[in-house]
Amino acid sequence: MISIIIIGITIVVSIIAFQQSKWFDLLKFNPWFIKNSGEYWRFLSYGLIHADYWHLFVNMFVLYSFGRATELYYELIFDSKSWFYFLLLYIGGLGLSVLSAFGKHKDNVYYNAVGASGAVSAVVFSSIVFNPLAGIRFFFIPIDIPAVVFGALYLVYSAYMSKKANDNIGHDSHFWGAVYGLVFTLILKPSLGLHFLHEIGLSF
Repeated sequence: MISIIIIGITIVVSIIAFQQSKWFDLLKFNPWFIKNSGEYWRFLSYGLIHADYWHLFVNMFVLYSFGRATELYYELIFDSKSWFYFLLLYIGGLGLSVLSAFGKHKDNVYYNAVGASGAVSAVVFSSIVFNPLAGIRFFFIPIDIPAVVFGALYLVYSAYMSKKANDNIGHDSHFWGAVYGLVFTLILKPSLGLHFLHEIGLSF
């Protein structure tokens, strides 16, 4: 339910920002304004807006696909605290995933970023901790890829593309959002680490 609420709010705010540029400019992640004008809300608000409808669709579709499953895992393990922990997972993914970008670009007034990809990555990788062998399928690949394999490839790809830095995609945010999702979930329930290893055949 929490993920559905997040999706609904994000869609509404994104559509408003598409139509009113002043809201887009006010909410986007801009390290220079954070550093020099104290506009700290930008560490989180950028996740409510997107570059275009396709960007919005992809992020919200992935969040819908993995969000409810992750919520159910949290409900099973954390019971009444599950909604609070899920919010911390998502919001923490937004804030912490752009710290690297803030450090790199805090003196660059022209650097901007939008989209919930860091938070969505946190949710996806949290789900991988619970079910590392779940099948993930892409439209152009007719077979399921184990979630843990997808996760490893995703981290390697994001780290590599972040170092190249020759496109306009926040690969470092994807990487750190994913890492946060893994670490946060294991901090909440360290025994899940043993569960993860057992699931992939590395039990001791």
